[in-house]
Formats: sequence, structure tokens, C-alpha cells
Amino acid sequence: MSASAVLAAAAEGGIIGDGRTGANLALGVGVLGLVVGRLALARAGGRIGVGNARVGGMSAIVVGTVGTVLAVLHAATSGGGPGTGNGLVGAVVAIPLGLGAVLLGRRVLTRCRRADR
Repeated sequence: MSASAVLAAAAEGGIIGDGRTGANLALGVGVLGLVVGRLALARAGGRIGVGNARVGGMSAIVVGTVGTVLAVLHAATSGGGPGTGNGLVGAVVAIPLGLGAVLLGRRVLTRCRRADR
């Protein structure tokens, strides 16, 4: 199975489940990206001494990008409008969550670069 087929199946909710499954997956990945980005930002600021802030920032960027892609795919493939039970509203909410995780990861990498100088 190709990567595009896997992403399309995940965005549509997979084989099992209703239309909201893909949106819930995108929401979960977006929130996970925000949590990873926030922890990495705390590491970069010196408030948490465990782990590497640069790796956390890169992880937040990757997870946020995956969440955003899943949300956009689900929003593009969901039938009907808001309130029909297809998860369109969840996908629309997941897009800024994923983008927020990407921005947090970028902020962490910027702080790490400044600290290295």
C-alpha cells in the first residue's frame, strides 16, 4: 500500500468507524504536536532540564505537519457540510492545531540557534 493510500484511508476514517474517526485522529495528532512543542519550548527556555530541545522542536514540526495533512485530507474528502456527522468541523479545528505545533517547533529551533551563538 502506498503512502498516499494510507493517508487517504486515515483521513476518511479508515476501514472501520464513522466519518468522525479521521477528524478525531487529526485532532489527536495536532494536540500531541502542541504538547511536544510546548515541552520542547520549556526545555529551550531552561525550565526543564530533561531531553534535547532541538529534537523536541523537530518532533513538534513533524507531528504538526502530519496532523495538518490528515486534517486537510479529511476536510477535502468528507461529504456533506458541518453538522452532518462527517467530521468536517473537527478537521477544520485540527488544521490550526497542527499549524500551531509547527510554529511552536520553529520557535524552539530559533531559540536553540540563538543559544548556540
